[in-house]
Amino acid sequence: MTRDRRRVVITGMGAVTPLGNTRDAFWRALLAGQSGVAKVTAFDAAAAGLRAQIAAEVKDFDADALIGRRDARRMDRYAQFAFVAAREAIEDAKFPDDKELREQTGVVVASGIGGIITIQDNVTKARATGTAGRITPFFIPMLMSNAAPAQISMCYGFRGPTYAVSSACASSNDAFAVSYDLIVEGKARAMITGGAEATITDVAMGGFDSMKALSTRNDEPTKASRPFDKERDGFVLAEGSAIFVLEELELATARGARIYAELLGYGQSADAYDLVAVDPAGSGVELALRRAFERSGVAPASVDYVNAHATSTPIGDPAESQALGRMLGVDGHAFAVSSTKSMHGHALGAAGALEGVATVLTIKNGIIPPTINYEYPDPECTLDYVPNIARRAEVNVALSSSFGFGGHNSVAVFGKYKN
Repeated sequence: MTRDRRRVVITGMGAVTPLGNTRDAFWRALLAGQSGVAKVTAFDAAAAGLRAQIAAEVKDFDADALIGRRDARRMDRYAQFAFVAAREAIEDAKFPDDKELREQTGVVVASGIGGIITIQDNVTKARATGTAGRITPFFIPMLMSNAAPAQISMCYGFRGPTYAVSSACASSNDAFAVSYDLIVEGKARAMITGGAEATITDVAMGGFDSMKALSTRNDEPTKASRPFDKERDGFVLAEGSAIFVLEELELATARGARIYAELLGYGQSADAYDLVAVDPAGSGVELALRRAFERSGVAPASVDYVNAHATSTPIGDPAESQALGRMLGVDGHAFAVSSTKSMHGHALGAAGALEGVATVLTIKNGIIPPTINYEYPDPECTLDYVPNIARRAEVNVALSSSFGFGGHNSVAVFGKYKN
């Protein structure tokens, strides 16, 4: 690994997820192999005429109690998730209340879609009343995809580079990449980064449903998300947020911060193939992996674990699996792969952030979360998917992959922190 540039370490993490509304609750559920998928409660999916009537919703989230009624009502649900996750991450990092440092700390929070609940609610109100004059004055500030990082910046006085990243389901990993570069290039000393999404509405689900992208295993919700399994039939829509505190190593060590792991680098590419379809050859995935190895200085044979993008779709899972096999499985190198989406579903622009938490805690704790619902092996998917039960393992280097509509591919490289 290269050591001739600033090193970036992770000192805090927070999470609001379908498996629990704190980082530790999320991790415990992952190791237990629990599913966060159930019948949709946000609206009546059957009455809405949807084929898919299940999702992985965040449960028991009281925004008024967690944020305060006045402020919560001025945030879309996705921004509420991000705000609460950021608070946990900042407190977890014991980040100093130092004016000079906070002026050198930025906030980059990703969202693939942004405030769609706000958009839908206000359009519905306008149509019902026959006038746009009843739209809330907070409509635009709430729907903006940059509302989440802006709210976090204002609350904590972070005055470094602050904006949103949006590249569909690759958004969170791209936020990691941007934040990494800002620290490495000396443009920030620390970054608050991650992703947030809240799209479980009849309109948003209807869009995916009409594409036949979602699982319709409505009678067995907990078994619906089944990455790499031969019986998979589509992904399960999810919501949530995960936020990280990234710091330059010098800052973290000087203040005695606890370090979870190191962000070693990233790789990005585009399929240049189709707006929504995955390139079945996996060439874009391979290119992102190759660039991740080049930028991080990590050799493919050093990778112990991959938290795969694997959404439980018929074409996407084998394309990714085969690309990983070609790139990492050289000379018989053995590595483990799992898709935690089997438990928390697919949170779109927040997916990489949720999976980043799982990947970093895998490195920190030496336990790999399983791929649940793996019952029927697919001859096109032949890697070690850590089926159904968590596994103890020494993990020094891990990848987290995220791929999105538009052909966006983004791979983050995490490593065990070593002096």
